[in-house]
Amino acid sequence: MKNDELSFIEAELNSPLDNIDSASSVGDIPPPDPERMLKLLESAVASDRMLAARAFCELEDRRSIPILIELLKDICPLIRVSTAYALGRNPDATAVEPLIELLETDFNGYVRKGIVWALGNSKDRRALQPLLHALKTDISAVRLWAASGLAQIAPANYEDIIAAIPPLIQGLRRDSIAAVRSNCAWAIGQLCRELPSNVVYATAIDALIESLVEDDDYGVKDDARSAILKVGDPRGLQMIEELEFEGLI
Repeated sequence: MKNDELSFIEAELNSPLDNIDSASSVGDIPPPDPERMLKLLESAVASDRMLAARAFCELEDRRSIPILIELLKDICPLIRVSTAYALGRNPDATAVEPLIELLETDFNGYVRKGIVWALGNSKDRRALQPLLHALKTDISAVRLWAASGLAQIAPANYEDIIAAIPPLIQGLRRDSIAAVRSNCAWAIGQLCRELPSNVVYATAIDALIESLVEDDDYGVKDDARSAILKVGDPRGLQMIEELEFEGLI
């Protein structure tokens, strides 16, 4: 596992950007001016670059992409994390490899979390293996969004679904963080909807039923139940009915 600047990040499931109010939602403040923000992205002043990168977490402008890709190399981790989220808002094929490279090397967990979110939004197959690796090895905040990202990328290709489901099942059964297990349950449900009734599908449904019955966190149970309902699997639906009848869920 990689070292992090912030010793408490393992327990922290939110990005610093998650609590930043949108400029357009605060009173009568207008949204950022794209032209001005494009100039500030290349400012020599770090606070300007940070402001502009955060602006493109809201704005969608293709002109920002090459500049944002360069900003992934910025020495300031707060700029890198803002840039990762901005590239998630402005997904582009040219950003996928730079994001993957940074995911492999960046010491900061907040940055890596932003990267996996951006890679999920890219819906690019090149991100599949990096997200699988992050789900297995990274800190909880990163594993959380790696699970969700896999559900965004894998449905486009049957082989990718088959590759993604076993690590998601392992995460659902073994991850120590309930929020990660919940996201694994949601992702499994999304992917099962794209599968025929085969061995992989049956194993995934077994894992959802197991979590529904055995997980000690009610949030995980509820997400497993929701996943089964969305898939509409008869065996899973029967188990839900029996548990409801017995008052266990």
